[in-house]
Amino acid sequence: MSIEKGRAYFRALGIEDRVREFEVSSATVELAAQALGVEGARIAKTLSFKTADGCMLILAAGDARIDNHKFKDYFHFKAKMLTADEVLELVGHPVGGVCPFGCNEGIPVYLDDSLKRFTTVFPAVGSASSAIELNLDELYRYSNAVAWIDVCKLPEA
Repeated sequence: MSIEKGRAYFRALGIEDRVREFEVSSATVELAAQALGVEGARIAKTLSFKTADGCMLILAAGDARIDNHKFKDYFHFKAKMLTADEVLELVGHPVGGVCPFGCNEGIPVYLDDSLKRFTTVFPAVGSASSAIELNLDELYRYSNAVAWIDVCKLPEA
């Protein structure tokens, strides 16, 4: 199971006890926010995109959306998300539990600036009913992020 890969990743870091598993689904931003009792924006959703050599992951705030123009300006190709089957094959976690922890090796990970509004955020840990609370420094370090980037837009107030 993918949650075991995520748990093993955090076990090696000595913080497996911080992984939370729920009796209910946390597969969407709304469900995860409800399970955790936090605002949806604090859910660090992991978006998976096709690249020339496979895929990449971008973690963004739960209320953020990819801005296609910013994405293309930064990466120099059009944003195309992976299908559910491609996600499982290329990333190693199922849709709803996609995260950069315990995933397949060699996948570049980026963190979107939309997350910088928060002290801590809640990414999944490999299953559709898991999460871990991480501060931004931990998120950057534990995700092995390449960089902070600005490729999302927030909802208009």
